[in-house]
Amino acid sequence: MIEATIADVHAAMAAGRLTCHDLVQAYLDRIAAYDKKGPALNSIQTVNPKALAVADSLDAVHRARQPEGPLHCVPVVVKDQAETKDMPTMFGSVLFKEYVPTRDATVVQRLRAAGAIIIAKATMGEFASRYVTSSAGFIRNAYNPNRQPSGSSGGTGAAVAANFALVGIGEDTGGSIRGPAAVESCVGLRPTLPLVSRFGMLPANPTQDTMGPITRTVADAAHVLDVIAGYDPNDPVTAYTIGQIPRSYGDALVGGALKQARIGVLRMAHPADSTAADSVELAKVRVVFERALADLKALGAVVVDSLRVPELPGRTITNDFETEEATDRYLAQHPNAPYKTLKDILLAGGVDKSRARSLMPYVNRSTREAEYGAFTLYREALRVALLKIMADNRLDALVYATFDAQSPMIPQDILTNSRVADKYFRGDNRPLSANLAWPAITVPMGFTVDSMPAGLEFLGRAFSEPRLFGFAFAFEQGTKHRRPPGTTPALGR
Repeated sequence: MIEATIADVHAAMAAGRLTCHDLVQAYLDRIAAYDKKGPALNSIQTVNPKALAVADSLDAVHRARQPEGPLHCVPVVVKDQAETKDMPTMFGSVLFKEYVPTRDATVVQRLRAAGAIIIAKATMGEFASRYVTSSAGFIRNAYNPNRQPSGSSGGTGAAVAANFALVGIGEDTGGSIRGPAAVESCVGLRPTLPLVSRFGMLPANPTQDTMGPITRTVADAAHVLDVIAGYDPNDPVTAYTIGQIPRSYGDALVGGALKQARIGVLRMAHPADSTAADSVELAKVRVVFERALADLKALGAVVVDSLRVPELPGRTITNDFETEEATDRYLAQHPNAPYKTLKDILLAGGVDKSRARSLMPYVNRSTREAEYGAFTLYREALRVALLKIMADNRLDALVYATFDAQSPMIPQDILTNSRVADKYFRGDNRPLSANLAWPAITVPMGFTVDSMPAGLEFLGRAFSEPRLFGFAFAFEQGTKHRRPPGTTPALGR
């Protein structure tokens, strides 16, 4: 199952060489061998106990008639932030260890309707932040288990990288799809904010939250987006998608998409990363990034270099305003939820020490505060400024490294120190797309001298996913940087 794609699996099934049961069993065997043993990635929170039964039913459907749907027997690992009515949904917290929702999230419904199997729920950073959980400890990077997997979709990223499923679903508020994908040599798409329904997902900041695919190939990400994108009356913001969705995102996957494309290079400033050690880590990724820019040129792109994100009033304001209100509204929808408010959760104890500390500033904040208005004005000014940069330079997309530094080491006191210093945000360029609510896709751009993956991120205007898929596909096919981690090799037979 190493590096299998949706197309590979469907071709094997059509030829009679593979059953859904055997496919799911192979992934379950890999999870058993490597997630809690061996490199102990800790990427899987809950394995679906009915996965093989669902596989058997799909085999029966396949024998009787055509496949169930476009994702027939595609095993998916879903971030444990999305509700599943047949498995616990823990949000990374021991406080919700026994909580089973009464409904599926819209994304889960659509995956299942398309024939996919939710093979497992992925471990997530507690309440959608970082890579540490009170429910499972901390997630490890599949390429070096002593390094961070990024977060908070770190479990999804590590599981997909390690070939524990065909594809994965993550959630991105400030970078939680693209970060794990970048440091795990995967493809991660943060869609345009209204494109994918968030119904049935624990929110963090609703004006930034979105779900999206983490996969090993650009083509698989496009196939997943075909299924999960679109209007959902339970998430009214998705009404913006009417008239914006193509027949298939797969139609954009052409090898020559970068020829004559004008790609602007954003060079980000990281004033907080000022130590000698930081400079060394930044330099390691810079080498890979410069090579990626050369690859873009070789693939026919017109590269416009050294653009800068302008300094704008309000840039230093963080979005602490939405979380408590959104969390309380969400929990109020669930009579069987063990806690009903963010304050209740924090007062109960049990939340990871560092996460409890980072959640405290959200308490008693409100979207009615004047400072929230200033933050909203900043984001709109940022959109206009980036649109102007793209218009003035006639750009089709912008590009930058998802992280300008490689994944940091996991500190030994990660579970005990509420003020742990782990360099998690070193070289982080993910917030730009989140603040714009524009789509961004990260794709493998190679490995550092320490054999750690780095991601190249393409950013486009709202609803420009087809164009971004084309650029990412052309880069992927022209460079072939993706390779599986050596920590989780093929199992012996």
